[in-house]
Amino acid sequence: MTVDEGRRITITAIAQEAGVSVPTVSRVLNGRNDVAPQTRERVEELLRRHGYRRRATRPRSGASLVDLIFNDLDSPWAVEIIRGVEDVAHAAGVGTVVSAIHRRSTSTRQWLQNLRTRATDGVILVASDLAPPVHAELRRLNVPMVLVDPAGVPNIDIPTIGATNWAGGLRATEHLLSLGHRRIGFIAGPPRLLCSRARLDGYRAALDAAGIPLCDELIMPGDFYHESGYSGGAALLALDEPPTAIFASSDQMAFGAYEAVRRLGRRVPDDVSVVGFDDLPEARWASPPLTTVRQPLAEMGLLAARTVLRLAQGEPLDTPRVELSTDLVVRDSSAPYPAR
Repeated sequence: MTVDEGRRITITAIAQEAGVSVPTVSRVLNGRNDVAPQTRERVEELLRRHGYRRRATRPRSGASLVDLIFNDLDSPWAVEIIRGVEDVAHAAGVGTVVSAIHRRSTSTRQWLQNLRTRATDGVILVASDLAPPVHAELRRLNVPMVLVDPAGVPNIDIPTIGATNWAGGLRATEHLLSLGHRRIGFIAGPPRLLCSRARLDGYRAALDAAGIPLCDELIMPGDFYHESGYSGGAALLALDEPPTAIFASSDQMAFGAYEAVRRLGRRVPDDVSVVGFDDLPEARWASPPLTTVRQPLAEMGLLAARTVLRLAQGEPLDTPRVELSTDLVVRDSSAPYPAR
């Protein structure tokens, strides 16, 4: 669809026809060099063809921005993502606007309203569902978007950055099995998140491969936060036949499980081994230091920022789906059964 010649041409119309963002067209007009050559040529050709003339307006700072959107910010997990995004943004001379929408429609509407009033180079959404109205509005504004750890199955045209959650869940459970544990509790994350379901599936796959029947009473619900780790750990340890090991699908829940063990007068790992998932900075300083699955959170943020800036410059991506590898980090919270 081409721009209607019968009306005053706008930057938005040029961006829509060129298939790029409004900030990209602005950068071409301002003579900046952070635009891919092929994209620059396409935009400049459209500007010439449609006889675009810059309107006299108040001068703009020309500053570039990337929006980074979380559901919540009350987690060290979010801090690691922000750190990765900030590293790339700072090096590129781009500002970062961090927002939390708290899964509320009013917050989402306010964020979209704010987005309309400023020029953003792109949007990075973390652990979120991209609701159809939000997706449609971002497309209408020609704002590139990237999802980090998407909550559900994303549209095929939206790039995603994630980690090998299934493999991480498998490896953590295999580690406990290799130590002789056969009754292994699991504290799950929010079931709406793909990463949560993948970690649970990895746990199940490891048990199945070892010929150990899945026991539903050993799987406790959680939400990735400390409190649910404590309640899940306490419920597991209150069973008539409690587990000898607990795999919590986040480090924060593992720390909650630590507290449940401590309050019962037991010790990690002498009485119960505990394994987490994330490898937050606190994991190495916990008492005892936490065995956990490292997912490269800062690197995920870094790659998301690089991806959205490439899209903003009109550059093609090598692949729309990226999964970074997870690694088991063995510390002192896991020990052979029976612990010595």
